[in-house]
Amino acid sequence: MPQYVILTSKPGQFRTELTPGLVPVETYDYQAQGKLRAQFVIAELQHETKLRVVDLAGEPILNLVPSKFLPRFADLDAARAELSHLTRFRSVEAELVRQ
Repeated sequence: MPQYVILTSKPGQFRTELTPGLVPVETYDYQAQGKLRAQFVIAELQHETKLRVVDLAGEPILNLVPSKFLPRFADLDAARAELSHLTRFRSVEAELVRQ
């Protein structure tokens, strides 16, 4: 039974990179107030792995994060619903744009 996770990257802050065991399914740009604020990738988790998270705030620093710490979703609809929930704010003019 497939499981899905949501990976996040924020320009100028950090980048999450796919590693073996993660297969990208859908990619979204989160744009708020006319600027790209984040990119989200819904990925199928095929087996436990470590994600590469590169901190870009200063000198690039690589962190390996075990996938066991990520929230998991039983299907794509559940992952999409969570993504929609994560990107909704009261009066902020924002949108998710599927790539």
